[in-house]
Amino acid sequence: GARFHQAGCLGCIGMGQAPASHQISLRTMPRNFPGRSGTADDRVYLCSPETAAAAALTGKITDPRDLEKLYNMSYPQFVAPEAEIVNTEMLVPPPEDGSQIELEKGPNIKSFPEFDSLCDRAEVPVLLKVGDNISTDEIMPAGARVLPFRSNIPGISQFVYYLMDETFSERAKTAQEKAGGHIIIAGDNYAQGSSREHAAIAPRYLGQIAVLAKSYARIGWQNLVNFGIVPLEFVNPDDYNTIDEGDTIEISGLREAVKEKKDLTVKNLKKQHSYQVTHSLSDRQINLLLSGGVINYYKAKLA
Repeated sequence: GARFHQAGCLGCIGMGQAPASHQISLRTMPRNFPGRSGTADDRVYLCSPETAAAAALTGKITDPRDLEKLYNMSYPQFVAPEAEIVNTEMLVPPPEDGSQIELEKGPNIKSFPEFDSLCDRAEVPVLLKVGDNISTDEIMPAGARVLPFRSNIPGISQFVYYLMDETFSERAKTAQEKAGGHIIIAGDNYAQGSSREHAAIAPRYLGQIAVLAKSYARIGWQNLVNFGIVPLEFVNPDDYNTIDEGDTIEISGLREAVKEKKDLTVKNLKKQHSYQVTHSLSDRQINLLLSGGVINYYKAKLA
């Protein structure tokens, strides 16, 4: 059998229709990271809508091109409507000047937090060290338990890295109080997967200053910049192996290094090591980062 759904963030991120434990589920969703479906031991396979329909009809994974030969079923054809039907009656145009309109917010909707501009110096702990291909689902999980807080950054921040370390949020708050923030150490392709802004917003709210990684996924990298987290890269990738969770990293001259596109020396105070790090930001990204993120940047331009 099959279930039909409208387009949206539904079973793809565990918003209902979670599969049974240890049971195979074919889905036409875009991603199937472990546990993303809402079941920790899921067995989700991604497929085309045609394959899903064929499997629903036959009860097993079936190539839809074989339906006619094996089951005497004609291959389905989609016939597009002659004209697109769009009902504009429900569209309410915004006023020409909406600056004086007061927003009505429910109790679980909070104003976007204000972030400082980029600091020049920091002496902060490595709060977490992660491996390669860490996805935005692992940084900021979704699903029925988390998504109600999507408009509540303080609320949703309690789930940052929750799947990897349930204590992370509280440890981050402590580090923010004692040291002014923290950093993350990562391997290759950090922040792959969904273009999930909250995977940058919520860590920034918890005091994340920078990520030191071997490399980044493109959209995750851009989102870090958009919300004022510095995406630094190891000049020597082997340095990754010499940093551990709990080390204290000193960063000095950060603003100049970002602005002038210079390599930067950061120090591991616990192990008395130094590392060369760099960035590959464009001029526009540099301006966003120096401002503390894209919102700060445009607020300053409009002031």
